[in-house]
Amino acid sequence: MKNKKITRKISQGVYVLTNKDSGCIVDAVSQVSSSDNPLISVAVMKKNYTNITMHNNKTFALSVLGKNVDPTIIETFGYHSSKDYDKFSNVEIEIIENEKIIKDSLGYMICEIVDEIDTDTHHLFIGKLIHADVFKDEEVLTYGYYQEHKDDYIKVVTKENKIAWVCTVCGYVEYLEILPDDYKCPVCGVDKTYFKKQ
Repeated sequence: MKNKKITRKISQGVYVLTNKDSGCIVDAVSQVSSSDNPLISVAVMKKNYTNITMHNNKTFALSVLGKNVDPTIIETFGYHSSKDYDKFSNVEIEIIENEKIIKDSLGYMICEIVDEIDTDTHHLFIGKLIHADVFKDEEVLTYGYYQEHKDDYIKVVTKENKIAWVCTVCGYVEYLEILPDDYKCPVCGVDKTYFKKQ
């Protein structure tokens, strides 16, 4: 494989996936059928705590983020674990159909889980759309745009006089002199080629 970064050119948005117990940022979301209640798929990394809670819930919600989203939402849901951090305490939410929806979003989809596919790194959850609405008609934040403008959304602060390796995918910071060849990001799982030395 020469350069996996081409996958960032796949057209996909940035969403906050929530259920009653947790939430996280996701980008691998797709409509997989067309009907009055279309099927929506979302891939969730197995290492992510929200993956565990998805198995304990019958429904989930996806809040669609726009280009003008408050960066706090990305920082809160993308760089913390719901296992030890209350993500919902810092962000305005609205309860709709017993699901937590991000107020500063373009709209939402609430789905009932109907199937699940196990892959090597992610679980693919497939849900039947049961409720949805549009809050505002603005430009969607795409994954590609987010990657190109990440510094505008997230300010990474590192310790002084320490060598820091920053994951360019999720923002995780590792303090090591040299990253081992087999190093994987403990948050998002990418290899060392996605880390930038600071």
